[in-house]
This record gives sequence, structure tokens and C-alpha cells, in this order.
Amino acid sequence: MMVSTLSRYIGLRFLRTIAAVFGGIFGLIFILDFVEMLRRAADLPGATTPLLAAISFLRTPAIAEKILPFVMLGAAMIALVNLTRRLELVVARSAGVSVWQFLTPVVVIALAIGIFATTVYNPVSAFMKLRADRIETKIAGRTLKASADAGLWIRQRSFDGQSILRAETSSDGGTNIGVVTAFVYDRDGHFIERVEAARGRHTPGAWELYAARINKPGENPRGVDTYRLATNLTAEQVTQTFIAPDAVAFWDLMPLVRRSEAAGLDANKYYLKFQELMARPLLLAAMVFIAASFSLRFFRFGGIARMVSGGVASGFVLYVATKLASDLGGAGLLSAPVAAWLPAILGTMLGVLVLLHLEDG
Repeated sequence: MMVSTLSRYIGLRFLRTIAAVFGGIFGLIFILDFVEMLRRAADLPGATTPLLAAISFLRTPAIAEKILPFVMLGAAMIALVNLTRRLELVVARSAGVSVWQFLTPVVVIALAIGIFATTVYNPVSAFMKLRADRIETKIAGRTLKASADAGLWIRQRSFDGQSILRAETSSDGGTNIGVVTAFVYDRDGHFIERVEAARGRHTPGAWELYAARINKPGENPRGVDTYRLATNLTAEQVTQTFIAPDAVAFWDLMPLVRRSEAAGLDANKYYLKFQELMARPLLLAAMVFIAASFSLRFFRFGGIARMVSGGVASGFVLYVATKLASDLGGAGLLSAPVAAWLPAILGTMLGVLVLLHLEDG
């Protein structure tokens, strides 16, 4: 009975703390993004202050989602430090309640928040971010421009063979592309020709490349007004190729992966995002264990500032490790499940190990 009452008390305190921390950070992100939007788009026609505020509000949930692990770390440290400062955890320990018992409600809430963030919050934030991007593109009249090194790449196949397209710019979800280079291969994978065009447009069953220049091995280059390159990609699949993983809802990721793989497109970035969302509850639990490792020191022993700094630094190291593993997974150096789950598993194991050392000797 005592442990149950204490668990409810600690759980409610933690919920209030995480709501306050998340709300404060959400508001700060919105203000900073709104100010930046005013600076960038205030002179554009049709970019009114209410519209820019609406765009910032639509963008904020996706940004806040990325720092959710830090929110969990900060909220757990604040809640546990306050309980220790008020000697509530000291009294609980003297009554025979172990650290694992009063941490149980916090860990359960962290897991529940992670599941909610993956299954409910992520689809909503992805929809809002996609909506914000479309509105911003409409009022700014922008086209998506790739970096000079990478470009925008599409690998496709058709009844004629395979081809690879590279474009410098795109608009209308990728159905219109500019500064295009196409490498065309036959069914056996032998190179046929290279086509360079000023712009291109996706039509049902083909790409139309305008003002094209065709280069075949052993032949002189020749120019044509329109070059048709067969494709098996639909307009929807082309659009999905240019959508960032953060703009795809959790429930749509695996269907998108299957469609992309069936069309011969690289779906690794979407599969990696799916695995990262699946691992999110465990990552949030790892942040709780790390916070507990640095937040349960008795105040009379001193060193509170150093203890809190150590917890923040440890959480930052775990966050950096998560981003590094994600980059390695995106580059194909690690498989998507390993890149997504390894930081969360290691963080949980290290947090539990430190607590075992500090509490149980």
C-alpha cells in the first residue's frame, strides 16, 4: 500500500515536471522560429504576420520531437533532485523502499510517453511539418536545390532497362526537375548513353527531357528538343523520393519502404527512421536511468552542481552517439536496426550499471 501510494505520488510529480519542461521548450522553439521566419520572409508578397506565425506553429512540433530525449533527461533530473532536496526520497529509503521501486513509475511513464510520441505525436507532427513546407514553398516560390556535391538522384527501371537521373533542382514534389543528367543502361546493365538536359518533367510512364544533348560511346554528341526516357515510377513515387523521412508519419513508413523497394528505389533512410521511432521508448527510459544516476545524491554531501553537470554531459554524449549511429546507418555502414537500437540499449545498460554500483554496491 505504501509503495503504491508513493509510486502514484512520484509519477504525478514527474508528469507535471515533464509537461512544464516540454511546454517551456515548445514555446521557446516557436518564438525563435517565428522570429527567424519574420526575418527571412517578411518582404515576400502574401507573407503576413499571422501566416508566418501559423507556419512556425506547424513546424514547431517536429523540431520539439527531435529534442524529446533531452526533455526527458531534464524533467527526470529536476523531479528527482527536488524529491531528494525535500528529503522525500530519503524518508522513502529509510522506510525500506529501494531505488528500483521509486524509479519504476518514472520508467513506466517514460516508456508510455515514448510509445505515445511514436504512434500519435509523430504522425501529427509529420503532417504539420509537411503542411508547413508546402505553405512556405507556395509563398516563397522556391524550388528544392540540392548541394553541389550530392544532387538529387533517382534510380529507376523500365521495360527498356535501367537508368539513373541526377538533377540540380526540383519543384512540384519532384515531378519537375532542372539541370538533368541521365545515365541509361540496357537490361543487362551495359551502358548505352548519357543524356544532359536543361529541364525535365515526369509524365505517365516516362520522363520528358527538354533541350537534351545525347552522348553515346563512339558517336558524336547530338541535340534533340525532347528526349523521352521510359520509367516505371508513378508521380506519387517520384514525390515520395524527395520527401524527408521526418515528414513521413510512423504508420506510413513501412508501406513507403515496401513501395520504394518494389520500384527499385533506395528506402534505407525511411527504414532507419522507422527503427529509430521503434527504439524511442527505450531511449527515453535510458535517459531516466542516466538522470537517476546523477540526481539521487544527498544534498548535505554537497557537489550538486557538479552532479547535475555530469548528468547533462552524459545525456549529451548519449545524444551525440545516437546521431552518430544514425549517420552511419544512413550511410549504409551500419544496418538500420543496429544504428537505431544500439545507443538506446547501451545507454540503458550503462545507466542501470551505475545505479547498481551506487545503490547496491
